[in-house]
Parts: sequence; C-alpha cells; structure tokens
Amino acid sequence: MKIKRFIAAAAACAMICAAFAGCGSQKAEDVSTSAAKEDTAAKDAEILVVSFGTSYNDSRDITIGAIENAIQEAYPDYQVKRAFTSQIIIDKLKERDGLEIDNVTEALDRAVNDGVKTLVVQPTHLMNGYEYTDLVDELDTYKDKFDKIAIGDPLLTSDEDFKAVVQAITSETSSYDDGQTAICFMGHGTEADSNSVYTKLQETLTSEGYENYYIGTVEATPSVDDVLAAVKEKNYTKVVLEPLMVVAGDHANNDMAGDEDDSWKTVFQNAGYQVECVLKGLGQFESIQNIYVDHVKAAIDSLQ
Repeated sequence: MKIKRFIAAAAACAMICAAFAGCGSQKAEDVSTSAAKEDTAAKDAEILVVSFGTSYNDSRDITIGAIENAIQEAYPDYQVKRAFTSQIIIDKLKERDGLEIDNVTEALDRAVNDGVKTLVVQPTHLMNGYEYTDLVDELDTYKDKFDKIAIGDPLLTSDEDFKAVVQAITSETSSYDDGQTAICFMGHGTEADSNSVYTKLQETLTSEGYENYYIGTVEATPSVDDVLAAVKEKNYTKVVLEPLMVVAGDHANNDMAGDEDDSWKTVFQNAGYQVECVLKGLGQFESIQNIYVDHVKAAIDSLQ
C-alpha cells in the first residue's frame, strides 16, 4: 500500500503555444489533456501532473502528454494540469516556441487563485530522489490552502511497481530478445540514496529470468563501463540501447545515441558490437501510463 502525504498544495498548468506554423497541433496538445472532458470536470478538483520537462516537442507530446491524457481519461471529474520542475526548460520553450508552462510554484499559486479545494499531485519521476523530495517540501508550504491534498508515488516505489515496470519494458522490447542481443536501458542516475532503484530493477529483471537485460545510468552507477563489462561476460553480437526515462530527450539523443566518443552507442560500437538505439521514452508505453494512473488512484483513495 502506498504511503500518501497530506499536504497543502495546488496545481495548475498553463500551456499554450504559438510561434511556428508547423507546431500548431502540437501546442494544442500541450495545452490540455482533453478540452471536452475539462468542460465537465469539477473546477475545484484538480490533478497536477509534475514532470521534469523536455524541450523535445515531439517526444513531450507522446510521453508526458500521453501520461496526462491517460490520467484525464481515468478521472474525467478532475481537471488535469501540468507543471515542470526545470526552469531552464520552461524558459527555453517560452523563448523558442512561445509555449508557456508553469513551474510548480506558479501552478500551486494558480490553483489557489482558481479556488481548487481538492488537489492530487502526481509526479512522473521514476524514483523518490531529490526532485521528489523538493516537490514534497514545496507542497508542504501550501498545506493550509486546500481542503484535501495528496501526492502520488513515483514510478518505482513498491515491489509491485518494479515487477510491473519489468513486465512493461520486456514486453515492449520482446522483438529484440533473440538470445544474441543484450538489451540495455540507460537511466539518469542520482547521488541520492534512491539511486538503488537501478540495482533493484536489475535484480528484479534477473529474478524474472531476463538475464540479457541490463540497467545502467548516465550520471551515477551502474555506469556505461559497468554495463559493458557485464555484457562482455556473455556471447552477444548485438546491443540494443533504450532510455529508462519517461522522455527520450537530451540524454537519450546525446548521451545514449549521440556520436560523441563517450556516448553509449560509441562505447559499445568500439567494443565490437552491432548497436541499435531505440529513442522511445517510457511514457510512450501504455503499461507505464497505467502505473501512473494506479498511483493517482491510490492518492485519491487516501483522501477518503
């Protein structure tokens, strides 16, 4: 059972667009999960979906946007709003695309001003790391401004979550599972204790019989060198690289699939492997979207 923290907070997300002619439909998708459903949603009940964010427009729509859409579909009585935690990305989108997205403080202030009484905050973070802790701390400063508030768990929290994610990523990559291919997922990594989720996910994969699946990180451990050493222990001829991130953004395109000497692709190619990079974020997987929907349900149930 997921542990929910009751705190005061608020949510709202503004997004809209403009700028490039070819981006019209994309920005409309950024604005809201479902305009038709929002018309019937209670104005005082809101789900704020908080993501780190990405400046890759196409990837954002089919990952973060898809998660938001799944949550809106499951909870039509709530307004679903968006906030990003990366101010750098928020500023870049505004300057480059004319797209305005709230940071968490702006979203919370907006929710207060809009008269929201029941707020559920669902982060799309993978783990309970620094970003999640910062979010909880900020929500706590709003605890007297709402009647009810709950925060959902990150993606990888319970043992059931780990098994569900293993099922999701192995199902999505089953076409590569031919006995000759090492399937390697690149996570972000963190200095926080929560970095242990990568080891636990690897252990879960192994215990479920997926011995040709490997988990590494770009900024912590296991590193690409650790993953390469593990892959070399078996007789693989091909390596498939895929991001263990909600969005296939900068890290996936550059640190994983880039042409630089230290990219994962280059490291494995130099080791003699045929390499295929799959630029597909976890948020594109319906099974991953459903985990977030389940976490929202647990948060809502905790308010009863």
